[in-house]
Amino acid sequence: MTAQQIGFLVVVFLSNIIQCVTGFAGTVLAMPFSVMLVGLDTARPILNIMGIAASVGVVANNHRSIEKKQLITILAVTLPGMLVGAFLKDRLAAYGSVLFKLLGVLVILFAVLNFLAFLLKKDFAEKSNALGYAFLIAGGVTHGLFVCGGPLIVSYASVKLKNNNAFRATLSAVWIVLNSILAVTDAVTGSFNGEILLLTAVCLVVLFGAILIGNRVARKMSKKAFLLLTYALMVISGVSLFLK
Repeated sequence: MTAQQIGFLVVVFLSNIIQCVTGFAGTVLAMPFSVMLVGLDTARPILNIMGIAASVGVVANNHRSIEKKQLITILAVTLPGMLVGAFLKDRLAAYGSVLFKLLGVLVILFAVLNFLAFLLKKDFAEKSNALGYAFLIAGGVTHGLFVCGGPLIVSYASVKLKNNNAFRATLSAVWIVLNSILAVTDAVTGSFNGEILLLTAVCLVVLFGAILIGNRVARKMSKKAFLLLTYALMVISGVSLFLK
């Protein structure tokens, strides 16, 4: 195993501890470093599988906390957007950099708004269903386009799901569905060769440790600390979109 692959395993381990603690951000945080270490064609399908596995780990321990109404709402609005994104993928590929930066600005602004609401104990965006649905539609489209709609979907969930476990479990259930669709697409298009499958298997072993640690940390985390970490990761997710 090369030094780059070992570094990739470290990135997978650390990012998926965060994924298990909050229910999101693992792939977004891991992607820039992973691309530098093993390349996009290797990193993207493997990180997608890791996202599914980590989400299964969260759901297995917190399935009773899933808010089914919000899960259905998110999937019902997001999935059609993914189909639109997949259709537009080749047509808008040339504008990818601009779109990522625009999405980054939106996510950062929404995170700052939520942080101010937290400090002032006011829910500025909670009653704005139209804004929430707009974020979900945009999240679905960008997930279909660039496999990067997570920050926008999280922006919606951060307003609608205030309980720590409900937030983690419901979002994790969303990722299982969305990322499984992408995994099937990767398999059909031949993204998994022998080397990638072997590295994926090793990553799954590393991931098991990350799930154990992440779930333990999440159980001990206060609501205040959880919200602050969520908003900080939303900002980091938004900033990372400028690097795409």
